[in-house]
Amino acid sequence: MNFLGLWARGMTSRPNRRAMDSVAINNTADNGRSGTGSVQYQLRQYAESTLGKASLHEAVLLPEGESLDEWVACHVVDFYNHINMLFMSVSHHCTDESCPKMCAGESYNYFWRDGVNYREPTSVPANKYVKLLVKWIDVQLDNTMLFPVELGQPFPPNFRSEIASQILKRMLRVYAHLYWHHYPQICQVGLATMLNTSFTHFTLFVTKYKLVSDTELQAVKDVIKILA
Repeated sequence: MNFLGLWARGMTSRPNRRAMDSVAINNTADNGRSGTGSVQYQLRQYAESTLGKASLHEAVLLPEGESLDEWVACHVVDFYNHINMLFMSVSHHCTDESCPKMCAGESYNYFWRDGVNYREPTSVPANKYVKLLVKWIDVQLDNTMLFPVELGQPFPPNFRSEIASQILKRMLRVYAHLYWHHYPQICQVGLATMLNTSFTHFTLFVTKYKLVSDTELQAVKDVIKILA
């Protein structure tokens, strides 16, 4: 079902990464959907705390006197947590059979390459792509040469232009896949508001600081227009 048709009807301290390395890409249903420890509960709590607050346009502005690199690093971790939990909530619908390739509709296909295990762009099922992405991002975040944790330790000169930009570009592909292929399931578990809020925050941030190219955003341009 096309997500557009469905819609037509109707911080300055870096956050911690959540313990979601397993990201439910085992394609098994989450049996604890309604409990306070469930992914859905956590996401609804986030959405409720976000809605009604200051405009997201204001929320992306760099606080006075803060480092832009640190501000970007904070958001990388934040968005990492968002896509991790959002994908986990519908991962049992994203199987090798239902999503044999990582894509956003028929026009946008995404290939995995990490320069180590996948030296050439390789087509993999969507759930495997996300699993590889989560592990790859973990490695980046754990590298203190890329994401320094000591006070006064500088970020690398290419932090925003290459390191953060590459991570955010790949995160965008997860959002795109969720909208194109799993939006009905997102609605079924009551997380449409969370997805829309998170994605709006994401697009405002990456466009404000020119971290993702317009070409990459083409896959979700209609979503951006609707949410504007």
